[in-house]
Amino acid sequence: QVQLVESGGGLVQAGGSLRLSCAASGSIFGVMGWYRQAPGEQRELVATITILGSTNYADSVKDRFTISRDNAKNAVFLQMNSLKPEDTAVYYCNGETLVRSRIYWGQGTQVTVSS
Repeated sequence: QVQLVESGGGLVQAGGSLRLSCAASGSIFGVMGWYRQAPGEQRELVATITILGSTNYADSVKDRFTISRDNAKNAVFLQMNSLKPEDTAVYYCNGETLVRSRIYWGQGTQVTVSS
């Protein structure tokens, strides 16, 4: 059974930091990433990272967020610095399997940034 389980969300003041973690199991993921969805908004890309370490970021988080992964532990992380109220959303871990390119999602973790 393939699972992605996020942790690390919470409430933080503007300017603060949070680190999200996603533990994957059941498959090897070629690409892993983080997406977010604010109330009333569509889910949007935050950052992705390939199994070789190539990264991609949304313009809104460049220079503030850093995505990383530990292939040995099948995990992906999102270090979020200089958080802004507009970063408030449910953050979802995403993975595309190396074999057959199937997409899986975690259950989401809430990040709330107060002004």
